[in-house]
Amino acid sequence: MGIEDDESAKERALKVLVVDDEPAITQLLAMALRYDGWEVATAATGAEAIALSESFEPDVMVLDVMLPDFDGMQVLSRLRGNGELLPVLFLTALDSVDDRVRGLTAGGDDYMVKPFSIEELVARLRAIVRRSKVVHDRLPNPVLQVGDLVLNEESYEVSRGGDLIELTSTEFELLRYLMRNARRVLSKAQILDRVWSYDYSGKQTVVELYISYLRKKIDAGRKPMIHTVRGAGYVLKPAG
Repeated sequence: MGIEDDESAKERALKVLVVDDEPAITQLLAMALRYDGWEVATAATGAEAIALSESFEPDVMVLDVMLPDFDGMQVLSRLRGNGELLPVLFLTALDSVDDRVRGLTAGGDDYMVKPFSIEELVARLRAIVRRSKVVHDRLPNPVLQVGDLVLNEESYEVSRGGDLIELTSTEFELLRYLMRNARRVLSKAQILDRVWSYDYSGKQTVVELYISYLRKKIDAGRKPMIHTVRGAGYVLKPAG
């Protein structure tokens, strides 16, 4: 095996941190993910999760909401407070709409409810990692610009009117898709298929939710760039 093959193998070994205080769940997930080719670390408390996120440097985290020391929302809040943009999939027994919205609003990238399908969880994790990693198209200019909105695909930075805007990995991917298709109306189904990259059980409300997040960050206090086309979808265009 040559050097290039070694590097490719390392790239395929994605790292996941599984955080849950139920040993049966962490053992099951660890076994399934290792079988699928992932490098896995586990934690049973929020404190362990924060420490391991620094030492293990995972590509993605599976995070239970209910933990013995502090809850998953607090774990994520502390990570984000430290400038950590690690993508997170919340795993919980809670199944109300409020709980889902709370988890996503906290900066989570996805949400699954126990009991869950191992195959679906692995598919979602891979989709989250794809969204979180900037795609290097090897173009001379990695910068997308629509009006005064600028997105750099290499540095993962977004700004409008010179003001930096912090986005989660899912928000970044959604905005990139809108900017690459500026002035083109995109349906919810198109956005769901491109940004989430798997069967989200037809829950197109997740698109509405993330569009609202983007509007609060991109359009707040400015002329709007993200527009709803009733019955058709959404379009991003320069403010005018």
